[in-house]
Amino acid sequence: MAFEKNLVVLALFIVLGTLASQATSRTLSEASFAAKHEQWMTKYDRVYEDNAEKERRFAIFKKNLQFVEKFNSEGNKTYKLGLNEHSDLSDEEFLRQRTGYKRATESTSSANISFRYKDLSPTDVPPSIDWREKGAVTPIKNQLRCGCCWAFSAVAAVEGINQIQTGELISLSEQQLLDCTSSYGNKGCDGGFMTSSFQYIQQNGGIATEENYPYQGAQGICSANQPAVQITGYEQVPANSEEDLLKAVSRQPVSIIIDGSGAEFMNYQSGVFSPTDCGTKTTHAVTVVGYGMTEDGIKYWLLKNQWGESWGENGYMKILRDAGAPEGVCGLAQYASYPTA
Repeated sequence: MAFEKNLVVLALFIVLGTLASQATSRTLSEASFAAKHEQWMTKYDRVYEDNAEKERRFAIFKKNLQFVEKFNSEGNKTYKLGLNEHSDLSDEEFLRQRTGYKRATESTSSANISFRYKDLSPTDVPPSIDWREKGAVTPIKNQLRCGCCWAFSAVAAVEGINQIQTGELISLSEQQLLDCTSSYGNKGCDGGFMTSSFQYIQQNGGIATEENYPYQGAQGICSANQPAVQITGYEQVPANSEEDLLKAVSRQPVSIIIDGSGAEFMNYQSGVFSPTDCGTKTTHAVTVVGYGMTEDGIKYWLLKNQWGESWGENGYMKILRDAGAPEGVCGLAQYASYPTA
């Protein structure tokens, strides 16, 4: 009887010890997450208005960190995820604040149906190109908490063709498009599209420099400014054709639409992006500034984003090219356009 009693006591001690160990482990894990959050706050100069806001942001940060760590631990992927300056935003907040593409209506998207690069032969298209190396890409910008990706995509394409034509790289004004294109169907920080932006630049006589019309991260009042760069119009790449997109990008940076709504896209850090959670929703606008192939033989597009240099490969993404679907990975070949000079 005494022996059985001792066994019960021993079992109780084991259970209590296990529970205590688990509690200690959870406490240590929570402390580790908290320490990483503090380090992240310091790195990105993040300050919260009160403890309640900090606790809420910590919960989101912890969820994002766990997602990143789990993804990277699984391995066997062509890309890695990582923390960035947006890691305390929920998926919904991120989509609302950091994207902002709204598909054009028929009346505002009627481009010249010609596609000037359609007759390029395979020998006319180099196996790789990086417009950064050719001096046609300005440094990475940051749209901040304003859903105006469309303005940055349009401006990057205009900056590119202007440099190709003149040899001079000029950083141009996204703020002007944000302030002045409401009559063209754009809605400031609530979304817009590139083709109407190209129309505005053409019909307005050009676009000002970023220096003379700097970005504010919010829509303001349209002000008159001296145009620095003009375009003659724009054209669209035939839809759902990576072959035609390749022809266009071989000649100039091209504005595209992509599904930027997935958690993997939000947390992309490096490698060739070939996601498992990416659809074809037209949520985000970026600029294709090149293409190439890795040493392992993986074809990719080189995308310039506007989420700051902490996201991706210093602000850029390599994304799988010629994956098989006509619309491309994340729908990148659905709606592509470029300015003409």
